[in-house]
Amino acid sequence: MNETDILARLLAVVVSLVLTLFTVFAYWYVKRSPKLRSVAIIVLGDVGRSPRMMYHAESFAKLGFSTYLIGYRESTPVPSLASLPHVQLCYLSEPPSFLREVPFILAAPVKILHQVTTILYTLMFKISSPPEFIIVQNPPSIPTLALVWLVGRVRSGKVIIDWHNLGYSILALKLGPSHPFVKIAKWFEATFGRSAYAHLFVTRAMQDHLVSEWEVIGKKAILHDRPPSHFHRCSPPEVHELFLRLGPSLTINMPELRADRVALLVSSTSWTPDEDFTILLDALRLYENRASQVDKGKLPRIWMVITGKGPLKAKYMAEVDRLQQGWSYVRCSSLWLEVEDYPLLLGSADLGISLHSSSSALDLPMKVVDMFGCGLPVCALDFACLPELVRDGENGLVFKDARELAGQLEMLLTSFPNAAALEKLSSSLQSSSQSHISDSVRHEENSHWEWGTWSDNWNRVVRPLVLTDVERFE
Repeated sequence: MNETDILARLLAVVVSLVLTLFTVFAYWYVKRSPKLRSVAIIVLGDVGRSPRMMYHAESFAKLGFSTYLIGYRESTPVPSLASLPHVQLCYLSEPPSFLREVPFILAAPVKILHQVTTILYTLMFKISSPPEFIIVQNPPSIPTLALVWLVGRVRSGKVIIDWHNLGYSILALKLGPSHPFVKIAKWFEATFGRSAYAHLFVTRAMQDHLVSEWEVIGKKAILHDRPPSHFHRCSPPEVHELFLRLGPSLTINMPELRADRVALLVSSTSWTPDEDFTILLDALRLYENRASQVDKGKLPRIWMVITGKGPLKAKYMAEVDRLQQGWSYVRCSSLWLEVEDYPLLLGSADLGISLHSSSSALDLPMKVVDMFGCGLPVCALDFACLPELVRDGENGLVFKDARELAGQLEMLLTSFPNAAALEKLSSSLQSSSQSHISDSVRHEENSHWEWGTWSDNWNRVVRPLVLTDVERFE
């Protein structure tokens, strides 16, 4: 045996030993027992624009859980997260920017491959100790449901799926329900979303549908969206301070809390196809016509503030600018607010408007939850499960088209700011809040209209799910 053969064999032994040690280490690393009182919360989107997932993180952290919130860095998260020592933000790297210029059918596989790599790296290696629980927001479903399913099995974590909507139904708005990609997406969502440690549903309708159609396996609980406790009705000084701060971004004279002030209306939108913005434009046009016909002072001038970002914003705001050139009673402004200013705007407004229609007809608009949390009555577009949130005539009004919405605006704003119909809805919200304070734990939410905070609802629904097994070993 010559010297070259000896060196080759020694090298083979060394390589084999290294590979063996690496395999053993990798197996030990991924198969370690999960760290109790730890949770990874993943949302394949902007963390700062995912309030429900931020509220989850805050609730877990307050229980002493090591909390890892995973998502993209775009908007600023709620300030309260930064003050909690147990919360760690784990930001995912963005897909290459050039993909925005590439056709969807070519860009999608590359984008998904990038997401798979970054999510797996974060869940398997960036979070050094396996988390006890992994909570995933759905949608989006691809690829997160499959990745969380895999990591949960490899690292023995308990997977909790938080069902906000059905991902395939959103894709169907863009491609049509019969498109092959939509059918594949539905299969993917049903396959990897069927089994989990627990399923949280934003509505009873969502739970009933998934239990019936997909026979989901695991613990099941309805966790209705609720606002955080700091959402409130603003005092006149708070209103004044807010609009002084927003002043440079506005193109309208500042409102004042006077008898002849304008009525401040707010609508929050994602500017996507599941919200028909033409309904609001047509209703405002009808209101403008009506206000110019009735006795002067009977109907107030309206300042319609529209918040949010999205793909259809430029199109509709161009139409708004064209229409309001001939309007005297209605003005529209589009604003993008910081996280801390958004609830202040809602708490300063007189009426909220929701155009959310739901791609699946199974979820509820978070914007209405926020409005109720700030004591703001709402006019909401009707769809199947809306009565789980908006009780027509109690905490808001429900409309089906622009003409009906215009009629509701006239009824609610007649003799503003001393508008009896609007005051009745506002009083209902205030009384439900006071009722909640005096009786904070009520288990049947559908028996009558009531309200509460996110913390109260989360502690009642989620806390028992995540503490039962943990406390057993302490």
